[in-house]
Amino acid sequence: MTVFTLALAYLRDRLLNTVLNILLLALGAATIVVLLKFSVQMQERLTRDAEGIDLVVGAKGSPLQLILSGIYHVDVPTGNIPWEDAETIMASPMVAEALPLALGDSFRGFRLVGTVPAYARKYAADVAQGRLWNAPFEAVMGAEAAARLGIAPGQKFASAHGIAGDEDRLHVHEQKPFTVVGILPATGSVVDRLILTSIESIWTMHGIGTESHDDHDDHDDHDDHDDHDDHDDHDDHDDHDDSHEHEDHDNHADDHHESDSHGEDGHGEESHGEDGHGEDGHGEENHPADQHTDIHHGLRSNEAENTVVSDGPAREVTVLLVRYATPLAALRLPQWIEDASALQAAVPAIETTRLLSLVGVGLDAVRGFAVLLMITAALGVFVALSSAMAQRRYDIAMMRTMGASRRAVFTQIVTEGMLLAGIGALAGLVIGHGAIGAAAALVPGLSDFGLTAMGLVPGEGWIIVGALVLGGFAALLPAIQAYRVDIAQTLAQAS
Repeated sequence: MTVFTLALAYLRDRLLNTVLNILLLALGAATIVVLLKFSVQMQERLTRDAEGIDLVVGAKGSPLQLILSGIYHVDVPTGNIPWEDAETIMASPMVAEALPLALGDSFRGFRLVGTVPAYARKYAADVAQGRLWNAPFEAVMGAEAAARLGIAPGQKFASAHGIAGDEDRLHVHEQKPFTVVGILPATGSVVDRLILTSIESIWTMHGIGTESHDDHDDHDDHDDHDDHDDHDDHDDHDDHDDSHEHEDHDNHADDHHESDSHGEDGHGEESHGEDGHGEDGHGEENHPADQHTDIHHGLRSNEAENTVVSDGPAREVTVLLVRYATPLAALRLPQWIEDASALQAAVPAIETTRLLSLVGVGLDAVRGFAVLLMITAALGVFVALSSAMAQRRYDIAMMRTMGASRRAVFTQIVTEGMLLAGIGALAGLVIGHGAIGAAAALVPGLSDFGLTAMGLVPGEGWIIVGALVLGGFAALLPAIQAYRVDIAQTLAQAS
């Protein structure tokens, strides 16, 4: 019989005590496994999703919220920014690349993102099925979104305004459905759980667009035609008396003034000068671009933000994901945006570090509790082996009589302690991975941060090593007691 089989036999002999010690060790190890995988996988996911993004530009608010919503899509956006300001930033020589995102809609819990094809290419998300969008209201599904929704190319869906995932409480755009034209491959990045389409589709869906000057000219021609008809009607009444002519002339003037005082939609929303007309006195509209205060290459200042008058909903995006053109841009561009406009610029590296530090405080506290739990389990192993020594002194003396050396007895006791700790650590790995899998399935937000039960992180091997060392130390004193057993005295007392 080997030392290992003998140690295993003694553990089976004290089955209840053995199970309790293993369970205590397993709970401590499982807690450390969960914390380790969460911290490692979260940091890897945050780093991978933010790779190649030096700056996020969006509406004023919390910088961390801007990062979470714009890069990781796990929070509510801070608001929208004017497309004119986005174009100004995109055209800056300090910007190598700027990816616009229009957020705010979803389908069954998966966010709809209006963007450009370069956004998918950024995450190496080449199309696995179908193709990318090339027309309004065409969309492509991320791998996870397509799998969980069971959607294939050719199917249609209607998005909802909002990101809560509860279509019963959200406004569903049933009259403007999207057609799925492609499925992206699994990349292990944030794009896997997104639905991508063009920015123009988002604008059109919400009734946002720019009115052409041709339409405006047609409206002016129509007004002129009406005025001309009114004038002809006025001329037809020349045979009336002077009082009637004067009354008709006044009515005609009033009609002409009323026509000029309305906007193109006929509701009086057009911006006018002091005399009730446009700047040239003919009722022409003032475009939003004309109202911008040119500060730092066209960005609107905080004061100019509230002075813009528009004929309808203005074109907007939610965030810009910016990559610097030069290292100098890291020093100049964020401050330039903050000072020159009503926008804010958040640096992902700074905000993710702050997020990890905030989360790390709680993780350290729980990790300390897990280590304390394992130390308590090791003390339990020590107590169990020490109390068993009183009952096993005769067995040890008989082993010595049959030729076992002191070293063999010592090794057998240490092996028991390490065996207990090893089994507990392995059970902890299984429990920890199972807990992570269950949590990721029950709480979708955890999987959004990359938490998965699959795979091993490097630190998990050290959990087993640490448990074995802890078990060996716990068995050290009982093993020394076994090593010093006096054979003659023990057998004499037994007889």
